Amino acid sequence: DVLTLAHELGHGLHAYLAREQGVFHQSTPLTLAETASVFGETVTFGRLLAETTDPNARLALLAESLEGQIATVFRQIAMNRFENAVHTHRREIGELSTEDFADAWEGTQRAMLGDAVEITPGYRSWWSYIPHFIGSPGYVYAYAYGQLLALAVYARYEVEGDAFVPAYLDLLRAGGSKSPEDLGRIVGVDLADPRFWDGGLAIIDTQLSAAEQAARDAGRL
Repeated sequence: DVLTLAHELGHGLHAYLAREQGVFHQSTPLTLAETASVFGETVTFGRLLAETTDPNARLALLAESLEGQIATVFRQIAMNRFENAVHTHRREIGELSTEDFADAWEGTQRAMLGDAVEITPGYRSWWSYIPHFIGSPGYVYAYAYGQLLALAVYARYEVEGDAFVPAYLDLLRAGGSKSPEDLGRIVGVDLADPRFWDGGLAIIDTQLSAAEQAARDAGRL
């Protein structure tokens, strides 16, 4: 669909602008790999939402976006906390039993889901289907990091408007030639400042409020 097209065009633009960095520095670090794609998708989503007046259609758009945010940000953070729990257990206590893994998985999932979803006994083993835990330990944090970074960069664009564009294009041109912190400085952001990340979370919160309003307008809440 059009959002997928905008997402993939963002990747293409990023790669094209960074081509002058050469084969070793064109590709970005994983933490910034989704910056241009999510930025383009978010711009397009905003346009679609602004042009959609039917409350049911607005709710559908917002619900799909929020499901993606939950999967990419909150679920990945929960999985990262699971990884941290099992590795900490291994270092400080020793080998884990299958029940230890299940307890860590259920605990971190409950912390995310609260009382909104019933966790059944069979779900306690679902950690085992995620290959990253075995083949790429410590990897999943980058999904949440990259998504929130891209949204926070977009939040800066919302504030600064067209004046933000030259610095944003310079960020894309830099590819992977600098550390994530130095790349962030190109667009005037400090990745070490917790307040920076609030910009990405604020976009998710705004979408949630808009979805609730659309549901009320549609008579579904």
